[in-house]
Amino acid sequence: MADTQYILPNDIGVSSLDCREAFRLLSPTERLYAHHLSRAAWYGGLAVLLQTSPEAPYIYALLSRLFRAQDPDQLLQHALAEGLTEEEYQEKLERVILGSVAAQQRPEEVRGLWQTCGELMFSLEPRLRHLGLGKEGITTYFSGDCTMEDAKLAQDFLDSQNLSAYNTRLFKKVDEEGKACYEVRLASVLGTEPSPDSEVTSKLKSYEFRGSRFQVTRGDYSPLLQKVVEHLEKAKAYAANSHQEQMLAQYVESFTQGSIEAHKRGSRFWIQDKGPIVRGYIGFIESYRDPFGSRGEFEGFVAMVNKAMSAKFERLVASAEQLLKELPWPPAFEKDKFLTPDFTSLDVLTFAGSGIPAGINIPNYDDLRQTEGFKNVSLGNVLAVAYTTQREKLTFLEEDDKDLYLRWKGPSFDVQVGLHELLGHGSGKLFVQDEKGALNFDRETVINPETGEQIQSWYRSGETWDSKFSNIASSYEECRAESVGLYLCLNPQVLEIFGFEGADAEDVIYVNWLNMVRAGLLALEFYTPEACSWRQAHMQARFVILRVLLEAGEGLVTVTPCTGSDGRPDARVRLDRSKIRSVGRPALERFLRRLQVLKSTGDVAGGRALYEGYAAVTDEPPECFLTLRDTVLLRKESRKLIVQPNTRLEGSEVQLLEYEASAAGLIRSFCDRFPEDGPELEEVLTQLAAADARFWKGPSAAPSGQA
Repeated sequence: MADTQYILPNDIGVSSLDCREAFRLLSPTERLYAHHLSRAAWYGGLAVLLQTSPEAPYIYALLSRLFRAQDPDQLLQHALAEGLTEEEYQEKLERVILGSVAAQQRPEEVRGLWQTCGELMFSLEPRLRHLGLGKEGITTYFSGDCTMEDAKLAQDFLDSQNLSAYNTRLFKKVDEEGKACYEVRLASVLGTEPSPDSEVTSKLKSYEFRGSRFQVTRGDYSPLLQKVVEHLEKAKAYAANSHQEQMLAQYVESFTQGSIEAHKRGSRFWIQDKGPIVRGYIGFIESYRDPFGSRGEFEGFVAMVNKAMSAKFERLVASAEQLLKELPWPPAFEKDKFLTPDFTSLDVLTFAGSGIPAGINIPNYDDLRQTEGFKNVSLGNVLAVAYTTQREKLTFLEEDDKDLYLRWKGPSFDVQVGLHELLGHGSGKLFVQDEKGALNFDRETVINPETGEQIQSWYRSGETWDSKFSNIASSYEECRAESVGLYLCLNPQVLEIFGFEGADAEDVIYVNWLNMVRAGLLALEFYTPEACSWRQAHMQARFVILRVLLEAGEGLVTVTPCTGSDGRPDARVRLDRSKIRSVGRPALERFLRRLQVLKSTGDVAGGRALYEGYAAVTDEPPECFLTLRDTVLLRKESRKLIVQPNTRLEGSEVQLLEYEASAAGLIRSFCDRFPEDGPELEEVLTQLAAADARFWKGPSAAPSGQA
């Protein structure tokens, strides 16, 4: 049972993102701007391979080589001609690869790539199944011998030098005297070559810190970031205004020098760029996949405005200051001033990274969010395809709930995403002491509502939410935002903004809450009992909310094991809609207040005790969650793959290339993404991977012909 979560079926669902109409409405200049931003995002997105596992770059290079020589249909026909059956073609990857045209053209290279990554690709060795530090998992944000203690020490060092971890990786070595030596490597185009002084160059040196040596270097992902910079420079020529021009200039500076401060400056211009038709954001953004929770995965997106849904979000923004007063914490724990954000529904053209979210609230820099503001984005065409479910595949609900759930899941999710992004991530104050010792709150008058005492803790200069709360920060914040969404969706004003009143409004509330408690059960797929750890921030957050609502008692929520019609283990989630306001709301109110107070005051010990307590997965009755986890794995529906379009420059015009919703369409979209420099990128990725292979027990050298 434990291995089933790591096995995907061959018939996994595939959907295509539809942005045809939004793209059609763009002017020629807007299309050129979107095209070059997309190219920058896709090139930068390849860095994610180098942020994941030692074998990931080789897997990409192998598949790229395979499908450059033959498209999926040609490869299938070739395999059949070589004597394989269609079933064997789906299952015997080694025979398909080594018998392919690519292998016939470059046998040594293809065989070398396969030998480097083939076994690791399919390995279910416990450590290689999931992300983690040291013996707990695999990650290439850190060298293989780094532990959580190393990560904490490195974070303290970075804080002491006012350096952000977002664009770094950490590599550990031990010298002849047994002294730990750490390389903190910044992502940048520039490496060791002499360059004009900047805010980064003065940091590039050796330090002694708590008995260890730290060396700050740069140049990580350099060839990829060079491509990013080239297209950002080209995009500047088609910018709609000076905000976009200055934003791009700062991003170029950031990726060239390795400067997070420059990226922050670019983010300020991004915040100030109100109401553009084409939106794009790029950089080392989300820290979900760093086992320590501080390093950002490269991400870039480009999208276009969906005017109908955006009008609803604009009304929500207009009501935000009033709605913030409804949240269950004292005014002193809310930002001094609500900085009215841009909130739009967008149709995605490009989203480069490890996944595509339903909504975004960025930038993630706390200092900017507190003083400059932020932007909220709901990704409409993602919502339209990624979260749909067929009735026969709808698990763990009563039959009486299924039709209602299918009818209202989409509309209720629009409400939840809007509240989650705008008033969840957009709310709450951090108590901070600046470098001069000044506090941003009145210590004499502000009282902690949980203790009745004055504030005892806060964020010191250089400390951030991510650096203090580290590996629980992302999930804790997602839980806070999800809880805000559930709490405020009970407000009639919110529902009216989205066009729901009367019985429809009540159904939206019910399905929103039902969806959350069902999601909390489904989340168990992402819990690893062997390591007692969660692998996905949002899933952990939803499980925590399920635990809170179960704890509320009085029959509000029940999760009951049963036997399915097929004779196999099953379960039913029930939500008593008559008790959502009387039992659910007070429980969520208490929980939300505790979450915010602990976050505001930087109380790491209290925050961990609260959050990790609810996140614990045990087999204690009545729910017996570890046993339920087996049931969830038995009946899980694999997450869909998303096929994204491409843009292609033909003369001075940009064309939109769309693909069918199939595995073959997904492959073609990737092949068309890099039509001219595919071989160059394969070599770049494998050379970058080989240069650092010594830091892991995985691939120790580049395949023959690659280095």
